[in-house]
Amino acid sequence: MAWIVALVLFAEALGIAAVNWFLGVVVDRQDMSLAGLDPHMMSVSSKIGGIVFGLYFALCGLVALLVALRDRAPAGVGRVLLISAAVVHGLLGAFAWGLIGWTAFLAMVVVLGLIVLLLMTYDGRSGESAGTAPESGTGGTGGTGGTDGPGRTDGPGGTGSDRSPVTPPAAPTVP
Repeated sequence: MAWIVALVLFAEALGIAAVNWFLGVVVDRQDMSLAGLDPHMMSVSSKIGGIVFGLYFALCGLVALLVALRDRAPAGVGRVLLISAAVVHGLLGAFAWGLIGWTAFLAMVVVLGLIVLLLMTYDGRSGESAGTAPESGTGGTGGTGGTDGPGRTDGPGGTGSDRSPVTPPAAPTVP
């Protein structure tokens, strides 16, 4: 999942930068003023905006790539970047529905869904990699009916398979 999100965000970064650069070139070649604004300034600001947004989406793609390589949930600034990218795609989808049409809206919602799915998929495994199970504690007797850590009793087979590998979070308390 993280590989797909990384590829989509890198492609989107390249696409956003290229479209804004192209719009800047078009505005510069037309040499027309819009409500008294300097055409050269509009061209430069379009190019700078394309570069900034392209770098932003590329950085978000890099975070998704690191999630894919490490097989761990993003933390700190990386998580904030992915959440902000999801919010940006939600806003772009809302604007796209009104200005461009439902196909652009659908594309933005698909990317939004991929980012949210990436954040939710890796949410429960923040400290573990995907293929590892948690440590079994102090090492029990290993026989049938013995204990293998605090509060855990092995069944007749001695496997202790009734224990879930993920511990649910504590319930919130009201002050």
